[in-house]
Amino acid sequence: MPENSALGQAPVMDDNSSSDAEFQSRPEALDRGLERENGLSDSSRAAVYLKTKLADLHPAYFALVMATGIISVGCHTLGLRELAQLLFWINVPAYAILWLVYAARVVLFPARFVEDCRSHKRGFGFFTAVAATNVLGSQFFLLGHSENIAQILWWFGLTLWVVCTYSIFIILAVQTRKPNLEDGINGGWLISVVATQSVCVLGTLVKPQILGGSDFSSVLLLSFWLFGGMLYIWLISLIFYRYMFFRFEPSDLIPPYWINMGAVAITTLAGAELIRVFADIPAIHDMLPFIRGLTTMYWATATWWIPMLVVLGVWRHGVRRFRLSYDPLYWGLVFPLGMYSVCTLKLGAVLGISMFSVIAHVFIVVAIIAWMLTFLSMVKRPLYAALLMMRASSPAKTRDISSVLRVPIHRGENHAE
Repeated sequence: MPENSALGQAPVMDDNSSSDAEFQSRPEALDRGLERENGLSDSSRAAVYLKTKLADLHPAYFALVMATGIISVGCHTLGLRELAQLLFWINVPAYAILWLVYAARVVLFPARFVEDCRSHKRGFGFFTAVAATNVLGSQFFLLGHSENIAQILWWFGLTLWVVCTYSIFIILAVQTRKPNLEDGINGGWLISVVATQSVCVLGTLVKPQILGGSDFSSVLLLSFWLFGGMLYIWLISLIFYRYMFFRFEPSDLIPPYWINMGAVAITTLAGAELIRVFADIPAIHDMLPFIRGLTTMYWATATWWIPMLVVLGVWRHGVRRFRLSYDPLYWGLVFPLGMYSVCTLKLGAVLGISMFSVIAHVFIVVAIIAWMLTFLSMVKRPLYAALLMMRASSPAKTRDISSVLRVPIHRGENHAE
């Protein structure tokens, strides 16, 4: 059976979908287990629910902060200032809460944490913490008008990048038992590219004075951009090979495959920002035609991916009837939509093409709709534990609410998707 994802159920597989869903969480029998528990009070059942969710928490849940942050930045850039501020103030506590939750998971379930670090499917999810930190730093710089906090977040993001890059890749490389390519590679690996380019993007805003000179800082950020682009080429080659030459089931096409597009979208944004900020630095100025050409190529690649992923999504849910339900990994779909809007607007400014602004406006609307649908689906799940706690004091009212939310409160009910 395919795996379910933490903090929410993964889509229910069709009977003919036998392969494991890539980059998803461990199997959870939580809802069924809770329904079978006899003699437990509602508060005890809520405790079991929360503990199991914490144990199975996916390392990639920081994608929530990534998606919220980039849509906030896009709204700010396109003049939707009130919505941008609202998303900013949602993102700040979300970022802090996620760190507290992950810290609790490390303390309470250290074996699960180590297992994730050694997993080809889940290990790269840790890179979302890097990208989330740098996206939040961009929000503080642009919306919070706090360069000092943005600087701190850049250094913190850089530290996280070093730790993740030289631990995850090395741990996976030295393992003696490894999955084959069909089971091991997935679109989630490209979050490492997103994390790398996020260091460059925030760096172009805060312009850190490293070793006392802007020349060195600009070349360092250029190196991150170049390495991130090279890393994308390495990984997407393996992913595309897996697409073309291995069996491809609906369960294999999980939301992080949209990072195929999102990784080159943020690479486009990083290139456009390098041109905008460091064009007068001698070391960068001489390479401007090269940077501009590569940046345009990355944007063209991101654009090529969009119809491909849309058609595959229609095939998955429309043709193969794969059930659509909340999965925390859907934040990995929302982020690329927002990033494509922002990178298109920035590249249009660099190239002087006004039509790019129209495209950016269209995609920010699509991204906002996707964010709202995912967010509303997400917040329905934690209400389960709250309703269990409320049931004893107000059973009739809770039954009415649970019937609306379609959350299982009574034994014997089915868990609605």
